[in-house]
Amino acid sequence: MRKVAMAAVAAMVCMTALAAERGANSKPGKAQLVRSDGTYPVVPLAKDVVVVKVVQNTPVNLQQAPTVQEGLAKNLERMEHWINEACTKGKKPDFIVFNEFPLTGYSAGTRDEKLKFTIQIPGPETKRLGELAKSCDTYIIFGSYATDPAWPKHILSLNPVIGRDGTIKKVFWKSRNAVRLGRGDEVPTTAIENVYDKYVAKYGIEEVFPVLQTEYGNIAVSTVQGDQFIFAAFAMRGVEIMFRTATLFSKLDVLAAAGNNNMYSAMSNITFPPESGQRGGGNSLIVGNRGQVLAEDPTNNESFIEAEIPIAAFRKGRTLPRYALEVVKPVFDQYKTDIPLNSLDLPQDKLPQTNKAMSDLLESLSRWLHPASK
Repeated sequence: MRKVAMAAVAAMVCMTALAAERGANSKPGKAQLVRSDGTYPVVPLAKDVVVVKVVQNTPVNLQQAPTVQEGLAKNLERMEHWINEACTKGKKPDFIVFNEFPLTGYSAGTRDEKLKFTIQIPGPETKRLGELAKSCDTYIIFGSYATDPAWPKHILSLNPVIGRDGTIKKVFWKSRNAVRLGRGDEVPTTAIENVYDKYVAKYGIEEVFPVLQTEYGNIAVSTVQGDQFIFAAFAMRGVEIMFRTATLFSKLDVLAAAGNNNMYSAMSNITFPPESGQRGGGNSLIVGNRGQVLAEDPTNNESFIEAEIPIAAFRKGRTLPRYALEVVKPVFDQYKTDIPLNSLDLPQDKLPQTNKAMSDLLESLSRWLHPASK
C-alpha cells in the first residue's frame, strides 16, 4: 500500500510542477487540472453499461512489405476484418481497441529510415477507419508511429480516438519513454517529456494529461508501460476508463494501475506469427476498477475479447482517489529525475539518428551520471 501511495503522490507532485511551468496557451492561474473537492468534470452518460472489445492481431512491418503503400493497405484490410468481427459477433461494441502499431508494425533502422514507415493523423487510414466506426456506431482506438508537419523529423507515438460519427475526437501523445534500461539501445521516439516546453506552449498544460469526456465515460489512451505515476495523474484528471496500447507489456502493471487508481482499463497487445519465435505477444486483457480480470486472451493468437463496464453504477458517488500527498511530498520535492525535460528539443539536423545515438545523448544529459554539472 505504501508503494501505491508513493507512486500516486509522485504523480500529484508532477502535476504541481507541470502547472508551475505552463506555457503561453495556458497562463498561470487559468488552468484547473484537479478539483479541490474530489469531484471531476463529466458529460451525461448515454447508457448505463458500455461494451469494450479488445483486438489483438499481427500487422505487417512496413519495412518488410513490398512497398509502404502495399503494407499499409494490407494492415488496414486486417483492421477492417477485425472491426467487422467485433461488430457482428458478441455484444454490440461501444469501444474497439487495437494495439500500438496495427497499421505500421514496428520498424528498425535510422531516424530517416523509420520516418518512411509512419502515417499522418488525420490521413487516408483514419478516414477509412472513421467510416467503419460510423457504420458500427462505435469508438475505434489504436496506436501508431506517426509524423506531424508541426514537428518535423520527429517520430511520434500517437493514439487517435475515432468517434461514433467517424471523426477524430482526440489524439493522445505518449507521455514518456522508459529510458536508460542498461542496454545502450534507446528508442528515439519523441514523447511529451522530450519536448515538454514547446508541447505545453503549443497545446496547453491540460494536454499533458488530457481526458476525453464521452457519453460512455471519461477516457484516456496511453502507450506508457510500468509507470504508475502516469496513471495516477490521469486518475486525478478524472479518467474512468484507461485504454492502453502495447508492443509487449506486464500484466501486473495493468492490474496495479486499474486497482490502485480505481479505474477500469483495457490493454491491447500485438501478436507475432508463430514462425517468428518472438515471445510476449497476445495476452490482451480488460480489467476492473479493483484490479480484477474481466476478460483475457491467454494466447498469442489473433482474436478479440469483450467485457461490459457498468459505467453508471461505477460513476455514482465516485470521487478522485485519496492519495497521501502531504505525507510524502517532502520526499518527492527533493527527488531529481535522471533525464531532464526537453531532451529532444533540438535542431532537426541534431536529432539522434540511431538508437545508439539516442543512448549517448541521454547519457550526456543524465543528472545522475553528471551530478556536478546539472
